[in-house]
Order: sequence, then structure tokens, then C-alpha cells
Amino acid sequence: MTIATPSKSALEPIPRNHVYTKVAQQLQAHIIDDLKPGDMLPPERELVRMFGVSRSSIRDAIRRLETVGLLEPRQGIGTVVRDLSADVVVAPVAGVLLQKRKVISELLDVRLIIEPALAHRAALYASPEQLAALQAAVHRQEEKVHRGELATEEDSDFHYTIALAANNSAMLKLVHVLMDSLRELRERSLEVGGRQAKSLAGHRHILAAIKHGDGAAAETAMRRHLLEVQKLILQKL
Repeated sequence: MTIATPSKSALEPIPRNHVYTKVAQQLQAHIIDDLKPGDMLPPERELVRMFGVSRSSIRDAIRRLETVGLLEPRQGIGTVVRDLSADVVVAPVAGVLLQKRKVISELLDVRLIIEPALAHRAALYASPEQLAALQAAVHRQEEKVHRGELATEEDSDFHYTIALAANNSAMLKLVHVLMDSLRELRERSLEVGGRQAKSLAGHRHILAAIKHGDGAAAETAMRRHLLEVQKLILQKL
């Protein structure tokens, strides 16, 4: 068993604002282009040097590629390229996309399970300051939509503030992970014609229910909003 070195797909330092997602993309291309089943990735410290990022970013990137089935951790050996099926060897990108679709679908399901409940709790527990923060996020989103700009940050702020208002720190961390994992696809879905206006309308309905302290209405509005998002994202895969 040998440790392979890059050839066709050169590994490059990663800008700080991209971090592990870009590391994962470059590693995926390197694996598909240059490696074969049983080859080992370079040691973690070597990958840190190659990419110029933290160990945690390298570990997150490797975990992502383990999730889609390209890599496998082996006790006492290291991280190894998996023995892929014949279909994936013939069409590796298609195989990765199928795995990716399954993982993304599962992440969207997690959002659908927890965020309506968080909206319900936010309607009951949101402080005046948190209500003002939600209103401000919707206002900033509205301004960007009118200017024809993507309102990805405002979308994130809105959902984070709802999780914060639900007064559950564990759920807040989970929402942060989910939103970050789906960030690229959320941005792509917002580029679909009419999507930004629908997102804004969904946020307005959720906010109105939360401001009225109507937990059931907030939960229903959030579920409807997330189902629209889920449909668009899965169509883009």
C-alpha cells in the first residue's frame, strides 16, 4: 500500500473564506483523477501544509468525502481510497452526485424535523430584542431582493435568530451546522427566478406568527417555507 502524491490535480492553498468545502472539492478531484482503490491519502499534517488550512478543516473535508463513499478510515493505517463499484469507476462523478443527493436530502429532512418546532418555541419565548433582530433581518433581505442581490446572509441570520430565540444552545449549534453544510445549494436555489421573492414572503409569514406569539402558525409557516426550499434544492442536484 503506497501513499499517492498529486499529479493531474494540483492541490492549492485555500483562501480562508472557503475552507473545508474547497478542500473537499480539490481532494475529490485528486481522488477521481489520480488515485486508485487502496491508495492512502497523505498524512494529515502534510495535507495541512499543502492546503494551508487548519487540521479541523482537513478533518471536516475528509469526513465529507467519507460520507459520499470516496474514502474509508482504517484503524492503524490511515485514510484509504475505497474500492468503488464498477458503476462509480466508469462514471465517478455520477456516483458521487448520487451519494451527495442522498446526504443532502437527509440534511434537508433534519431541517424539516427541527426548524418548525424551533419556530413554535420562538413564538413563545422570543425576547423583544430577538423579535427586533428578526424584523431587521427581513428588512435587509427585502432591500437586497429589491436591488436584485442574493440575500444569503440575511436568510441565515433569520434562521439563526429563530434558533436562538428557541432558547436551546444544542439546537442552535445544529442549525449552524446544517445551514453551513447546505450554504452552496441554498445560494443556488436563491438564484432560481422568483425564489428570492418566495423566500421573503415565507419569512414574513413566519415572522408575523412569531410576533403574535402563535406557535402553531409559526410552525406551519416554517414547514411550508422549508418544503419549498427542499423542492428547489433537490431539483438543482
